[in-house]
Amino acid sequence: MVSLYVMVIFYVGAGFNHFLHPGAYYPIIPDYLPWPGAINIVSGIAEIVLGFLLLFKETRKAAAYGIIVLLILFIPAHIYKIGQPACLDPETCFPAWVSWVRLFPVQVLLILWAWWHRK
Repeated sequence: MVSLYVMVIFYVGAGFNHFLHPGAYYPIIPDYLPWPGAINIVSGIAEIVLGFLLLFKETRKAAAYGIIVLLILFIPAHIYKIGQPACLDPETCFPAWVSWVRLFPVQVLLILWAWWHRK
């Protein structure tokens, strides 16, 4: 049960972060996608809603599958980031390996974590 509550906090917190620090997300939204502001808002809302839906047994399975779909939809952003400069802004720079780790294995582990809580 602790894992479930950590997951709820993780996704709800990540969702709110889209609104608190939107500038951190714009550089990883691929240029070929229109309306980066709307993408950021919809992603944040989806994470918040799906995170809260994990709390209820009746909606947990759907929320877990929704999170898995969301994580799969985020894969192009992680691939895009690998090909971009390593700085999100002048104060936030990362070595290239961080983007690779974020894609493999972290993204895979997040998907497996949601899969685990689909029961």
